[in-house]
Amino acid sequence: MSAGQQLKSLRNQRDITVRDVEHASRRIAEAKGDKRFCISNGWLAQLENGVSEPSICKLFSLSVIYQANFLDLVRLYNVDVDQRQKYQPVANPHLTQPISDRDQFAGNPSSEQSTSLTPLLQVASAGKGAHASSIIHGHLGSADFTMYPMIRPGALLRIDTAQNKFVALAWRNEYERPIFFIELRAAYACGWCELQGNQLLIIPHHSSPASVRRFIYPREAEIVGRVVGYSTPCVDFESQPAEARRRKVMQARNVSR
Repeated sequence: MSAGQQLKSLRNQRDITVRDVEHASRRIAEAKGDKRFCISNGWLAQLENGVSEPSICKLFSLSVIYQANFLDLVRLYNVDVDQRQKYQPVANPHLTQPISDRDQFAGNPSSEQSTSLTPLLQVASAGKGAHASSIIHGHLGSADFTMYPMIRPGALLRIDTAQNKFVALAWRNEYERPIFFIELRAAYACGWCELQGNQLLIIPHHSSPASVRRFIYPREAEIVGRVVGYSTPCVDFESQPAEARRRKVMQARNVSR
């Protein structure tokens, strides 16, 4: 059933005529001093027949007249405000951030790496074990070269939020060294960490163009969890021109300063 048909069904359930809607909406428009909230019976007929789509003002009037939740009416038009986080990586692929829907990100046709990463996503999500409830996923931004080339930009990260405290552990090589996912209040980061007094240092890979970053801990930086798995290609994507890759590397260097 189309959105317009659902609105018509809702009106009929309330036993309201199109003229009733017009008169009620006119009262709302007069009370608000804004004619955009007024709904003519002709326009409502077009809306219910799928010829027109409502503005936010008219949809508000309908929610009042039909005694319906405004957000429920918005969802009829494929707009769900609860999905904001789900589409953040789609809108801002250059940013490192948590993702709410790993499968949706993997199938995102706008992602440069979606096709190449698909087989790797299964590896990153395997072996969840007894601590599956503490596992979240993150997206390493396309401009984030902190752990490059060990973890390349665009990688999918598997994060154990139960390991959200910095603990100095013995490690024998770079693959054993703990990698953390860090919230920076207005952004996120991924990298090795060191704690010096009240300062948390985000340490880049020794082959990365990025520099060490320092934050007051925990006021400016908070550890979300330890990265316990990641999917990343072993080579840079050939589809990306060399000049574009060079600009991203330079951008990463400037951001880290």
